[in-house]
Amino acid sequence: MSFADLGLSDELLQSVVAAGYDTPTPIQAQAIPSVLMMRDLIGIAQTGTGKTASFVLPMIDILAHGRRRALMPRSLILEPTRELAAQVAENFEKYGKNHDLKMALLIGGVQMGDQVKALSEGVDVLIATPGRLMDLFERGKILLTGCNLLVIDEADRMLDMGFIPDIENICTKLPAQRQTLLFSATMPPPIKKLADRFLSNPKYIEVARPASNNTSIAQHKVKCGSKQKRELLRHLLRTDNVSTAIIFANRKTTVRELAKSLKRHGFAAGEIHGDMDQSSRIAELDRFKDGSISILVASDVAARGLDVKGVSHVFNFDTPWHPDDYVHRIGRTGRGGATGRAFTIYTSEDAEAIANVEKLTGSPIPEITVDFDGKGEEKGVRRQGREDKPREDRPREERPRDEKPREERSRDRGNRRDRSRAEPVAETPRAEVESVAPRSETRTERRARDERNDAHVERSDRRYGRDDRYEQPRREQERSRGRWRDNDPPSKPGEWNGPIPEFLGVSALV
Repeated sequence: MSFADLGLSDELLQSVVAAGYDTPTPIQAQAIPSVLMMRDLIGIAQTGTGKTASFVLPMIDILAHGRRRALMPRSLILEPTRELAAQVAENFEKYGKNHDLKMALLIGGVQMGDQVKALSEGVDVLIATPGRLMDLFERGKILLTGCNLLVIDEADRMLDMGFIPDIENICTKLPAQRQTLLFSATMPPPIKKLADRFLSNPKYIEVARPASNNTSIAQHKVKCGSKQKRELLRHLLRTDNVSTAIIFANRKTTVRELAKSLKRHGFAAGEIHGDMDQSSRIAELDRFKDGSISILVASDVAARGLDVKGVSHVFNFDTPWHPDDYVHRIGRTGRGGATGRAFTIYTSEDAEAIANVEKLTGSPIPEITVDFDGKGEEKGVRRQGREDKPREDRPREERPRDEKPREERSRDRGNRRDRSRAEPVAETPRAEVESVAPRSETRTERRARDERNDAHVERSDRRYGRDDRYEQPRREQERSRGRWRDNDPPSKPGEWNGPIPEFLGVSALV
């Protein structure tokens, strides 16, 4: 079967052939005719099988007839991430170059001015993330009453990112009589409930069991210690014939630190994660696509739908927390019928996560043993400015004192102790002692130091109201008032022995 058998227009077929495709994938062969027939559709297929073209191609032919109006897009495509939205926009530009269609991209991280201007001129295809779309809708910058075609792409990712309430809200703003297409790699129960609510008698297409792996990807798992993961990753990058690779980590901080570590060891690496602004993320992706960098360290923001040709390897530096993410991660390689390799580096703490992945995919991941010198050579080597080799392989005279083996350090201490006992220390001449000993303080210097200290105490006393120049010391003052009688004899029984008030010593006759 060829694309010409699917009922596409001649102009669209020319664009497809110019892009280098002639045979549709299974999901494309089943979905395109149904979309052209204006039916609702649920498409389930493993990642990397061409789901994007299965709705982009028929949409171009459907939208070729009709006119656009200001602020009222004719069709809407919802994507979970900015990267996926930009990728779908590239597909529309590539396949729709022979059609007079106008497209707008609504994503966060960029200014709204250009987006609002494009909407005011009228668009045929609106590609948006739910957050930015709702923001513009609440500002009154867009109307959805003229949208007759809705596409919800990567629906399970929408669920993971918490976009399902926004999607339900968006669907209520659209016309009731519309065509809705839902595509995903997995079909969890909440997505099924969403489809039952907003799709009308949809056609269900499933070209692969949900969450199944691509058979063209050779999968392996490698176990190591938690402190050996970076060294093992570098060993695999150097020895497994890697041309281009994507390395996935669970945390954004891990992505940043791992990218810096790879750069220090001479790899052409870049990074992409959620904390980067949109321009930086696009720039890193462009560098990876044009070959400026061969390794891209990424979080799960790049795990869904990212289509880069020629990715030979995928490395899971961290075992994914959600089993579904494993399928999407390794799907970045082995795309379009090509072959790829995927490695998952795990530790004993990741045993449960690996078991969940194998349970979801229905098959165990083959484990391999990699022979590498896992002695953590990165620890301390770079700080010393030495070449990249383990400590034990360096000559003894090159090792710092704290890097010698424990046996050598204890033996050295024992030797020094024995030498101190066996060899008496020669008496140092007095002249040498005087030259080495610190100089004693002169009387003038000592007097100056005392004056400085007294001045400091005086300033402190004046600050806190304890200046002796204006106040008599308390003990002397109390003695003068008769409150202390250190030299008085003991009082007789029955006599007053307390403090004597001052007014008793004042006579009225004076």
